[in-house]
Amino acid sequence: MTTTTSELRETETVRLADHLAAELARAGVSHMFGVGGANIEDLYDAVHRGGAVRCVVAKHEFSAVTMADGYARTTRRLGVVAATSGGGAMNLVPGLAEAYASRVPVLALVGQPPTGQEGHGAFQDSSGKAGSFDAREVFAPVSRFCARVDDADSLTELLPRAVAAAQSDPRGPAVLLLPKDVQQARIQVPARDAAPAPGGPATASAARLDTTAVSTVSDALRRAGDVLVIAGEEVAAADARGDLAELARRLGAWVAVTPDAKDVFDNRDPRFAGVAGVMGHANVEDCLRRADLCLLVGTRLPLLARGGLDRALADTDVVCLGPETPFVPGTALGGNLRDALRAVTARLPSHPRPCPPHAGPVPAPMPGPLLRAGERTVPHAQAVAAVEAALPQDAHVFVDAGNAGASAVHLLPAPRHGRFVVAVGMGGMGYTFGAGIGAALATGRRTYVLAGDGAFFMHGMEVHTAVEYDAPVTFVIFNNNAHAMCAMREEFLQGGVRSDDLFARTDLAAGVTAAFPSLDATGAADAAHLRTALLRSNAGDGPAFVAVDCDPREIPPFLPFQSFTDITNNTQNKESSDERGVVHVG
Repeated sequence: MTTTTSELRETETVRLADHLAAELARAGVSHMFGVGGANIEDLYDAVHRGGAVRCVVAKHEFSAVTMADGYARTTRRLGVVAATSGGGAMNLVPGLAEAYASRVPVLALVGQPPTGQEGHGAFQDSSGKAGSFDAREVFAPVSRFCARVDDADSLTELLPRAVAAAQSDPRGPAVLLLPKDVQQARIQVPARDAAPAPGGPATASAARLDTTAVSTVSDALRRAGDVLVIAGEEVAAADARGDLAELARRLGAWVAVTPDAKDVFDNRDPRFAGVAGVMGHANVEDCLRRADLCLLVGTRLPLLARGGLDRALADTDVVCLGPETPFVPGTALGGNLRDALRAVTARLPSHPRPCPPHAGPVPAPMPGPLLRAGERTVPHAQAVAAVEAALPQDAHVFVDAGNAGASAVHLLPAPRHGRFVVAVGMGGMGYTFGAGIGAALATGRRTYVLAGDGAFFMHGMEVHTAVEYDAPVTFVIFNNNAHAMCAMREEFLQGGVRSDDLFARTDLAAGVTAAFPSLDATGAADAAHLRTALLRSNAGDGPAFVAVDCDPREIPPFLPFQSFTDITNNTQNKESSDERGVVHVG
């Protein structure tokens, strides 16, 4: 018999698992991602019986976290992941680390052995007793809040605290450790007027803005001539795209974006300067050198976003808007980003200023391969152009790590009405397979996953999850039969490519066709074939898979590699070579 949320409200006591499932639904959670197991099965049972939250079973707990992450990034709601104890719990750690580094609100519900078995040789014991390790010490460094629910009644306090910690600045994961017997215990349902829903804006109150800092920043912007804005992921998280556009209009500013924030400003707007940092465009550095002031909006400007720009930044006044202290010195206005943007904009003249001329995001020259190109390969630029030609403007795009990812960040304009997500927090390969599925199921919109074969071999079997749940995801695999970015580093930094990172050819499309007969899978022979397959996927309702062969020796638009090729080929003039030198990442 199905137990509804309204029935739970009228029941004097219920299982803790049933109360938890009802609270997730009341907070607006529509999906719970994870992998089941004995010590979390009661929660799965409760969610199934409740019926308001949909369980999505992943193939691996890392991907379950990234599903919750993709869900959170595209909906701006709390993502939820549930996993069992032992290895299942430990598999959550890298995904939670990404959410922690990228400030993504995720709630992890982690099963534990029954309390009576702790310290007595329990299977998968992580209580810290009798020589076992303590799960709290594992999860604490990758979470904003971590607690063990030692008794059922404590959940009424710990759940709201966990959700508030996940959704307050700086956002990130919260972890609740749930022993099996505690999940099964009866709990007194609290009065609703004493227990507000654990989610939404009320749990993430913004700090008041410093009025003196608002005046200081506004005065600096009014005095400035040419202004370069560099906008980051926090603009999307704060739903502040319109506020950013209005500020840029009043300032007459150029607007660049960080690699993980391509979608926060219209890439086709005349003000758009390009992507900043190691996967970015030379025009951003040119605008920065011309600017009287650089305004950081919603970014701390980490190394991937400022690589190649440090010297120009040192010579430019910097002003920062955002809840966290940036990595570069400047005048800062902290607090809620949307409030800060509106407060500063209100003090600027309402009439727009013209944007000074600039080159725009001109793609970097794509050097040829180090060795002879392989047969029947498609250059990354042509493959990305095919994706651009087919990409719906309301689609979401998730870009994985590696050479293919660098090419997509550099070359592919973000859709006007969808997310363009790159997981640069931890930069883990394979992130996109789960994240794209989570986003697609959450929003019902076509979602593109762009990844290399290395990422596919790590977590690409989540394609099975997409098939099982009929998720509208198009997986585009740039197959160069290599860990090509590793091979590039070996070539430039270690004196030659080792064979370890170069693989025998694999026909990925044929493989997934055999494994998943219902999946629309294509091995694209050229860019035109790729575009046709992508357009066909747009017309369908479920998942699709397209693989295209690329050359592992094609040098991507990645500044650390281009620094070496520029110096080697002596294509830079002496001044720029002396100023920029070699940029190192990793």
